[in-house]
Amino acid sequence: MSLDTAFQSIWYRSTPLQRIASWLLWPLSLLFAFVAIVRRGLFKAGLLTSRRVAKPVIVVGNITVGGTGKTPFVIWLAQYLRDRGLRPAIITRGYGGTASDWPQRVVAASDPILVGDEAVLLAVRTDAIVVAGPDRVAAANCAIEAGADVVISDDGLQHYRLQRDIEIVLFDAERGIGNGRYLPAGPLREGLRRLRGVPLVVSHHRGSRSLQDRAPVANALRVDSALGSVRSLTCAEERPLSSFSGQAVHALAGIGNPNAFFDALRKAGLLVRQAKALPDHAAIAPADLAFDDALPVLMTEKDAVKCRTFADARCWSVELTIAMPVEASRRIAQVVEAAIGQTGLNS
Repeated sequence: MSLDTAFQSIWYRSTPLQRIASWLLWPLSLLFAFVAIVRRGLFKAGLLTSRRVAKPVIVVGNITVGGTGKTPFVIWLAQYLRDRGLRPAIITRGYGGTASDWPQRVVAASDPILVGDEAVLLAVRTDAIVVAGPDRVAAANCAIEAGADVVISDDGLQHYRLQRDIEIVLFDAERGIGNGRYLPAGPLREGLRRLRGVPLVVSHHRGSRSLQDRAPVANALRVDSALGSVRSLTCAEERPLSSFSGQAVHALAGIGNPNAFFDALRKAGLLVRQAKALPDHAAIAPADLAFDDALPVLMTEKDAVKCRTFADARCWSVELTIAMPVEASRRIAQVVEAAIGQTGLNS
């Protein structure tokens, strides 16, 4: 079991062993919470400096660690803004990237080892300007210099040095806030009070309507995601996921909630023989694709961009798409357009 999997187990399960582990980590959580609260207070008081950039900034983030569906939501939002006639940019941390100079402009052919897997995925899936870099202010300015009308920050809710016009916070509908404790005893980066004043809280459902919605606010907007088409990593072939229904496959996922991907494949009728869960953003090596037979290997899009140079004919990438309910789409459009208008973009 990886360290990432062990922590996920502590945060989201409730066996006696996991509860004991969480309580043992609780003193560290108190320290984390104290630092998080003081840091935000220093920014609010102006003792730590934040910066405003020349174009509107929309932050899509969460108060929990990973696996809430930010990336497909950001892809949907970028497309919405493009349909509105704007030229959006997406800025992202470039987590795991080894580039020596930041920020970095990212295109579909960029090396995920240098700029991070999520940055490359965003470039592959959108026509937006994509910039990666740990300094969100520098990344936003780079995107604006490249011609962006509006900047979407993928994650960065806690990157207070970059001022924002609107915040959108996502939760995984099934996992919610887990045991409700701060890191490392629980999954919280910030407490629920952080949601006060956030105009859009989104509950992300992964295709099941039977599960209880564990989003911590009653009026959270519901959005649904579903697995879409399947693409070969070695040729241009694209197939519906249903073409694998009833077949035995292997699955690989290095994302915040890999079990969600494996469960979705099973619900689609695929017979998952081996499910290989890797830590979020994990580097993938040829050995990770070494199974003891020739069955198809299905993986997330984020993992696929890291396998392009050594994948073989067994490897397929599964698209994840947002199915946005009409009412949620209208509400998001109202809030986003009001925020954009307040910045004078349309003047």
